[in-house]
Amino acid sequence: MILMDDIIREGHPTLRTKAEEVKFPLSEETRKLAEDMLQYLKNSQDPEIAEKYNLRGGIGLAANQVNSLHRMFALHVKDDNGEQLSFTAINPKIVSHSVESTYMTAGEGCLSVDRNVPGYVPRHARITVKFKTIDGEEKKLRLKGLAAIAFQHELDHLNGVMFYDRINEKDPFADIPNSVPYERD
Repeated sequence: MILMDDIIREGHPTLRTKAEEVKFPLSEETRKLAEDMLQYLKNSQDPEIAEKYNLRGGIGLAANQVNSLHRMFALHVKDDNGEQLSFTAINPKIVSHSVESTYMTAGEGCLSVDRNVPGYVPRHARITVKFKTIDGEEKKLRLKGLAAIAFQHELDHLNGVMFYDRINEKDPFADIPNSVPYERD
């Protein structure tokens, strides 16, 4: 079981290192890591388990964040229709995206960042993505809203990019052209 102590924090070099493509079939160790990352997110969203193990709530977790350079991340988030999206994406890619941007009005957070970093993080409003499941099945999804934002946040981790790298340093709340703000409930 992944705990907060297993999640590395900003300043650790692995967070700035590009993750490596994952080969199939997965090794037992890689499969277990993929499953454990998704389980962490589910546990962190369960109030009793989160309190018992002192877990910070999360909707996404990249392998880099648990000090592994495998190109994969887990997402456990409701889409804009209230449907639960729950998967580990292996070798994920964005194959197309909208011209329109979005950003979370409340800003983004990260399990590897123990401080509040104010500012708008520009993201594509809609994305079409491809990835493989832990069984090697290829998936293609169209995402928007929080699910699209979370997918892009985690994909950035796999490329050694932190969310605050995308915030305008001079004016963190500067207007983002051609964008629709995203309000989280």
